[in-house]
Amino acid sequence: MARHRIAPAEVDQESIGTTVGEPEVLRIGLLGGFRVSVGTRIIEEDAWHLRKAASLVKLLALAPRHLLHREQAMDTLWPDLAKRAATNNLRQVLHAARGTLYKAVGSRYLASDNEALILGPEGSLWVDVDTFEEAAIAARRAKVPSAYEAAMGLYTGQLLPGDREEAWTEGRRESLRRLYLALLLDLAMLHEEREEYERGIEVFRRLLAEDPAREETHADLMRLYALCGRRQEALQQYERLRENLSREPSTETRHLYEEIRAGSFPAAPAPSEGREFDSAGEHTCPPH
Repeated sequence: MARHRIAPAEVDQESIGTTVGEPEVLRIGLLGGFRVSVGTRIIEEDAWHLRKAASLVKLLALAPRHLLHREQAMDTLWPDLAKRAATNNLRQVLHAARGTLYKAVGSRYLASDNEALILGPEGSLWVDVDTFEEAAIAARRAKVPSAYEAAMGLYTGQLLPGDREEAWTEGRRESLRRLYLALLLDLAMLHEEREEYERGIEVFRRLLAEDPAREETHADLMRLYALCGRRQEALQQYERLRENLSREPSTETRHLYEEIRAGSFPAAPAPSEGREFDSAGEHTCPPH
């Protein structure tokens, strides 16, 4: 069944509403928890009298173009119910969701036609997941640290942590987490390319806090510590790696460890007068 955005002429009479003027912005947060506001009005969690009403809004907020056909919504929310029962449930949940969003004109924020449901049909919608993904694309195009930090600042936590039991959240939760980790890795490598080793170490530490058993990150930290002349910390990082792994480190990582221990791994060149400070005026590798 092809997906499409509902044109104004297709929306049912209930969805048209009776209030003139621009709708207030519907803001939905899904990262780190579920948050909803309409204009300046914050919708508290206990305002969602039907849990499935909140689930429907979450589902539409994550859907491509924020549109779902009714059957898709019913199959996701009530996979074990017959179609007639699921249809009745969806009608009640849709009414409840509209009433929670805006009692008088909720259909301006959650519209329907005979086949589809759409969130924010008049363009009055902001979703944090969309903003994060768009910022990630922009950061990878710009390839500057500030753009990466701005994008990662939008990732305020895992997707809908209160809905872990809902199967429909699992794939998207993991893909968003992977995107955040990929941005961290990109930023760390960018700092290394710019010979901003100390900043690279800081970002690799953040990456390791998210995924302590990732061997490549431990090896990256070992390498940057060694490049900064922090040999002892590089060797200690190898021991932390061994503590976090259920196996021996790879041959490549063991070889790096042996090189650092023997003092044969190349240290960063001594900064010349023109390279002593980075763009913020700080040493890239402070003495330790």
